[in-house]
Amino acid sequence: MSALLRTLSNIGHLGVKELRSLWRDRLLLLFVIWAFSGALYTAAQSAPDRLHRAPIAVVDEDQSPMSGRIVSAFYPPTFMPPKAIGLQDMDPGMDAGRFTFAMDIPPNFQRDVLAGKSPAIQLNVDATQMSQAFIGANYIQAITLAEVTEFVQRERQTQTPSIDLALRMRFNPTLDDHWFMGVMELINNVTMLSIILTGAALIREREHGTIEHLLVLPLKPVEIMLAKVWSMGLVVWVATALALLLVLRGALAMPVTGSTALFMAGCALHLFATTSMGIYLGTVARSMPQLGLLMILVLLPLQMLSGGATPRESMPEMVQTLMLAAPTTHFVSFAQAILYRGADLSIVWSQFAAIAVIGAAFFAGALIRFRTTVSQMQS
Repeated sequence: MSALLRTLSNIGHLGVKELRSLWRDRLLLLFVIWAFSGALYTAAQSAPDRLHRAPIAVVDEDQSPMSGRIVSAFYPPTFMPPKAIGLQDMDPGMDAGRFTFAMDIPPNFQRDVLAGKSPAIQLNVDATQMSQAFIGANYIQAITLAEVTEFVQRERQTQTPSIDLALRMRFNPTLDDHWFMGVMELINNVTMLSIILTGAALIREREHGTIEHLLVLPLKPVEIMLAKVWSMGLVVWVATALALLLVLRGALAMPVTGSTALFMAGCALHLFATTSMGIYLGTVARSMPQLGLLMILVLLPLQMLSGGATPRESMPEMVQTLMLAAPTTHFVSFAQAILYRGADLSIVWSQFAAIAVIGAAFFAGALIRFRTTVSQMQS
């Protein structure tokens, strides 16, 4: 019993030492604060896959009711209010990057349309704005054709479908992608920061020579490793809870329908796996630059193939099977189920169990590697 209490005391004191060491590393601490505050907010607000406040200019050479109707059809938040310019300002404005779209409505446009002719509207698109260019060109074409058709027919022609499809948008009725982007950024940052903090803590001790001081003390390798796991995991866990409360639910007004406590319990399991992974990488890397290179090789597959960026069903079968061994796959699955769909433990228990098994395997592998590294340093 006394041996167990001594072990727990050693783990606790070593963990406090790690927290003090992180507190003195102000640059890394600032990175943690930014990753769970500003990075989440900016990732949620940026929407590269949809059109938002695209700048558009219009050269109205017709000055007719039809051309005015077309111009007034472009309004926020999809487009910025159209700017009326002259024909001579069209090319210079595109060259200077002031407009993504520039439309030229030719003279006598309304007269030619009502006469049954097919006049052409010129639309210049700045194709360097990749996401806005392709989506916006289709938007503008559809809007223009709809307004011209309505003006000619004087009323919209709607066809009553033979089958009435009743749409029910579950879990995100307003189709707001801010919720999804914010949660996915939080998940990615939890994985990234937990690996970085534990790996950097081990390399920092090796570079400063403090790991040799620990080895001469009556400490076991598992105690040193567990201290780094609980201390760095606690930092990321607390930052995740604050980010969920203040950024996602506060600043972004995301309605969390599920149990926050259940999500944080699953987050703790995930941190157990990723911090163990960070210690393993810390034993492989000999310096901070090497750890950074290893992070790129590890984080990219974990983030891109876990189902957060693209659905797992769209991936090859072999990739889906291989990624079942990654903790992020199950973390993304139960995080979306709990935060979006309000799932309870009876639904996500399998993901919890999978992460616990994966975490135990990672911890065992990291412990073996850490003991080998310690024995090499002592010899």
